[in-house]
This record gives sequence, C-alpha cells and structure tokens, in this order.
Amino acid sequence: MSFSPKTIRTQLSLLRPLLESCSLETIRKGQNMVGELMGARHRSQVIVKDHSFSQFESAWILPRDERRQGVILYLHGGGYTCGDLEYAKGFGSALAVECGVKVFCAAYRLAPEHPFPAALEDAVECYRYLLFKGYAPERISLCGESAGGGLCYSLCLQLRSLGLPLPGSIIALSPWTDLTASGPSYSTNKENDPSMTTRLLDYFAGCYTHHREDSLVSPLFGDLHAMPPSLILVGGDEIMLSDALLLHEKLLKAGRRSQLVVKPERWHAYLLYDLEEDRQDYTLINRFLNQFLSREGKIRWMRLDNAAKIYPAARRQNWSNVFRLSATLAEDVDKIVLQSALDVTVRRFPSIGARLRRGVFWYYLQQLDHAPALSEECSYPLTRMHRNEVRKCAFRVIIYKQRIAIEIFHSLTDGNGALIFLKSLVAEYLQQKYGISIPAEKGVLGRLEEPSVEEMEDSFLKYAGRVNASRRESDAWQLSGTPESDGFLHLTCFRLSTAAALAKAHEHKVSLTTFLSAAMMMAIQNLQTEKIPFIRWRKPVKVLIPVNLRRLFPSRTLRNFALYTIPEIDPRLGSYSFPEICRAVEHRMGLDIDPKIMSSKIATNVSSERLLAVRVLPLFVKNIVMKAVFNSIGEKKNCLSVSNLGAVELPEVMKPYVQRMDFILGTQATSPHNCGILSYNGNLYINIIRNIRESELEYHFYRVLRSLGLDVEVESNGPNA
Repeated sequence: MSFSPKTIRTQLSLLRPLLESCSLETIRKGQNMVGELMGARHRSQVIVKDHSFSQFESAWILPRDERRQGVILYLHGGGYTCGDLEYAKGFGSALAVECGVKVFCAAYRLAPEHPFPAALEDAVECYRYLLFKGYAPERISLCGESAGGGLCYSLCLQLRSLGLPLPGSIIALSPWTDLTASGPSYSTNKENDPSMTTRLLDYFAGCYTHHREDSLVSPLFGDLHAMPPSLILVGGDEIMLSDALLLHEKLLKAGRRSQLVVKPERWHAYLLYDLEEDRQDYTLINRFLNQFLSREGKIRWMRLDNAAKIYPAARRQNWSNVFRLSATLAEDVDKIVLQSALDVTVRRFPSIGARLRRGVFWYYLQQLDHAPALSEECSYPLTRMHRNEVRKCAFRVIIYKQRIAIEIFHSLTDGNGALIFLKSLVAEYLQQKYGISIPAEKGVLGRLEEPSVEEMEDSFLKYAGRVNASRRESDAWQLSGTPESDGFLHLTCFRLSTAAALAKAHEHKVSLTTFLSAAMMMAIQNLQTEKIPFIRWRKPVKVLIPVNLRRLFPSRTLRNFALYTIPEIDPRLGSYSFPEICRAVEHRMGLDIDPKIMSSKIATNVSSERLLAVRVLPLFVKNIVMKAVFNSIGEKKNCLSVSNLGAVELPEVMKPYVQRMDFILGTQATSPHNCGILSYNGNLYINIIRNIRESELEYHFYRVLRSLGLDVEVESNGPNA
C-alpha cells in the first residue's frame, strides 16, 4: 500500500509533538518498528546474514538480483541514540534491492549508554572488516541518513588520521553534520519540518557528546580535503537543511566532487518513506554508483582459460566432459537450507557460477545472476550435460539423502577449484543449518569476501615459458567393451585405509599417487596380457596423471590450472613387476613435474592461441580444427586418467558434520574408463567409472591391491551391488 506525500506529512506533523514527550525507550521502539516494516517489504528479494563483532551486531544484505560489484557500508540514522540491527536491515534491504549491490549494515553502539566515540569506533571496525574481506577501498561506498550520514564523513576523517585508505564514495541522505545547530535552517525550517524538532536534536546531541564542535562529531568543521566524491540528498523543508548545504559548499571549496539534490517540500530523511514520487532518487544513486563504485550490468563475463577451450569443441552427442565432487554429511541434507547456502556461495565464485556462451571468435563464460535450483540424484552419476543445460548453467548441485554433490563442466574449473567451491558451499550450509562459525581456512573461502582478480585469472597465459615442448607421444593400448545402450555409467568405489596405503607406498619408496598409478598400470598390463596373448601385438600401457600447477607456480586461480604427466611401460619388452612399474612412474613424474618443463608445456598450448591467424578465425572453424586435433591425438595417448586430489582437509569445526568425500571423473570420449581419487578422515576413496558392461579392469585392479597386502572394501551402483 502506497501513501501520498501529503498523507505522510500530515501523520508526521501529528506525531511530532508526541515525540518530544516520549521516553527514549519509546522513541527507540518506534524507530525499530519502522525498520521492520521496511525490511518486510523487501524480505523475499534479499538474503540476510548476521555477523557479530565483539561489542555490536551487524549484517550482510545480499540482493538476489545482484547487478554490480562492490559493497555499500550503511550507517543508520537515529540521532546516535536509536536504531537496532532490524532497523538497519530495513533500509539496508531497500538499498541492496534498488542498487543491486551487497550492503553491510552495522548496529553500532548507541548513546547515552555508549557516547562518542563508540559509534565512530564501531564504524572504523566495520570498514577494517570490509578491507580484510578483500574489498578494495574504491569498491566500498559509504551511505547513511541523518546521524549516519554525518558519521560517514566522521569516519573518513578518522580513517585519514589512522593512515587508512578512504572509501570510493559517500551517499549522504539528510546528513547531520553540525551538532551545534549553527545553520540558518534550524530557525527558518523550524516549523516546516514535520518529522524533527530542535528540542529533540539538542537532546540527541547531549546524549552523544559534550564536545559538539569536535570535527569527529560535527564533520562540517573538519578538514574536508581528500574526501571521496559525495552525493547529498536533502529535503527542502527539513530542519537540518543547512547541514547539507554548508557541507556541499565546503566540499566544493576543498576541491572535492559533490552533487547536491534538494527535494522541495520534503522532510528529514524523506527517502526512507519509499514514496512513489521519490523513486527517481534511486536513479540518481545508481548513476552515482555507476560512476564511483562499479558499473551496473548483468555481471561478469570471462574468456575461457587456455585449457578450457578444448572442452566445448570436443563435446559430442553422448559425451560431455563433466566431473563430480561430493560430501556426505552426518545427517540428511535440508534442501531449503542448502538452496539458501547455494544462493550465497555462488556469488563468491563468479568463474564457477557461470554459463557457457558462444561468441563470434571464442566461447566465453557469463556469470549467473542467480543460483540454479537443486537437482535430484539420478540412477547413476554424471549424466550427460546437454548443450542447452550448459548454456543456462554449467554446473549442478545434487542432493541425495546425506550427500551434497556438485557436477561441473570442465570449462569452468579443475578438480582443485571445484573442491574449494564444494568446501565453501558445505561450510555455508553448516553455518546456516547449525549456527556454527567456520573460519576461512583449509580451502574454505569466506562467502562474503570480494572475489579477487587473481582467482579469475588465466594462469596459463601468465606462466607460459619461452620454449615450446614437443607434443610427441606414442599411442597407448585402448580398453574396450560392450557399451551400455542406455548410457548407464557403472561406478565402483574402492575404499582403503589411507594409513595402510601410505605404508605400502613407503615400502616401495614412492608417493601415494605413484603407488596407485602403478597399481592401475599393473592391472591394465594384466588385462592386456589376458586379452592379447601374443607379446608383439601388445601396445604401451600409459596413464594420464593430472598435475596441479598451483604447487609449482604462485597462482591463486580458481579456474583450470593443471597439466599432466603420462608415465608408460611397454609390455612388448616383457612383463613388468610392480617395483619396476613404480620406478617407471616415479622417474617420469620426477622429470615432468618441474616448473621449467611445465612452463614449456604451457607455452606449447598457449602459442597457437596467440597466433593472429588463429585468433581471427570464426569460432565454428576453430571448433572443427580443435575437434579434429582432439580426435586424432587427445585420448589415444593414454588408457585412462588417474587423478588424485590428495588428502582433503577441512576446518576442525566442520569435521564432525562431514563423514565422507568423493571425487568422480566422467568417462573419456572414446575410452570407457576413468579414475578419481581422494582421501578424507583416514579413508582412501578410489572411484572407477565405466560406460561398458564388462568390469574386467576393476577386477584386475582389485586383485593387484589385494596382492600388495591391502584390505579393500568395494561398493558399486551396479544391479548386484
């Protein structure tokens, strides 16, 4: 229901004499009620996350339709004596919705219980917190009405004295900048303002401070040089009009940028009343934010990283390069809470919360403007991600009983980036579900932090060497079998004791990845011997082992940043013992996993992308060429991938809630198997997936593990599981 300005003015005029006779407690209750009404209007359009400081409360307001980067630090009004967190959330929600930007609002300590400088100290703590969260100063805009508007300028004066960088801009609504009430409007508008009286202002000022002329109390008297650009909105009839007029004039004299808007026939803090006639003021605010915070638009778009470009081109009718990570919790997952957690988390990961779009010359990623709906589990994991699905959202979040799973199209990120996303999503879920506090550590990112440029960079371009490595590789033996006609994927999980597997690896003086890769190669050698009795007809056994390049280069990217090494044995030379295979794998990994070698491999992949002749080719031509290259050399050089994400660590507070983690690679385009590995909570999980009926490789792999003295539990989604 919308009221006219005349109706609001009449009601305020009737209430004004009553306010002077009310107790402070009654005034506080009335103001808090106004905030609750404002918040209720926008409740369905925002996500609210409370945050506690040691001495006061605060909250994040996240618009569901987030249209710009950065954050507004909102400092509420109320004469420094009124306004709780619910009140701050009220107008904070309006700002978030109308401006499409995150808002951080603080319920700073109030006078007279906490007089000056308590409010200022709390404002400084909020600002430091935003800097700690990764927000650059120019990506922070201050906003406040009345006392909060004056506090914005006091905060900037204090930040300058502390040697801290100032925010990028200030939006001041009817700012109270002169607690001495020295301006002419305190007389001329004394009877015109229906919402405020000089007696109330004098009372509020007396509660807050005994030194009203102090520039940190009345910033109008401060040195305004170096102040950020300001937008000042004020009512033409309000009693504190002079505070805004004199502030604007002084900012201009100091050489600062300031825009003043005086709204005729409006009262103090008129914008909070959400009148239809005043909605154009939000247009002014958005224009100001476009200029001094960030441009409003349908969010980021990013070119695919160097490794990601092959995946859209290589897609085929029955195959897309998708992988899965999952966390199994101690209790059944609450679908409503998980959806809320996803709404928050997806904003923190713009390069993962994205869709694949097609340009003239390249594919690119476009950040989602909202989180996708949760999906239900199918009878098998990693069902094909169709082109239309990838165009809408290139990842899924799947819920099944106690399990939260994410399935990601490989153009978005690699396993390491996806693991950080999953950890952060689970942390947000647990925080919302159980009210626990989870630190941003061990791969859990703060969901309210500003994504950094480093997280979204294409690190391949940054760390490419000067010399190109050779791509020559011999073809490997290709496993085969009877394809499942309905596309069903068989998943077999081998669960071992991590400690026992490590002990066996150390017996052979190799790493766990080397040990498991050697076991897989042994199983493939045994299977080939069984299928091809004549030695001369056999082919090399080779496995592709992804290498996390973040361990070799100082990269923080959350996009693809992995290459590979391909150890091999040649059964035509004779049967290899397990120790011999271990040595072959160890030597090849030791040679390849080196910054110089990997930078040369990166250079090989990047060099063709940098050629002008390639860059100007239309995308459909690039797709034809890349698909032909992939088909001719891509998967013929190995039998399957063995990808080990290593030991998954979580913050201590999360561990009781997370029972298990799993990593599953999709099958290759032309080869029927793949293998994903990780360890968590003392268990090693080896997931082998296949799209053929025969389980021969799994059988041989099991026999190799048992022959090495390892106890193995086997799980499967097959009909006899």
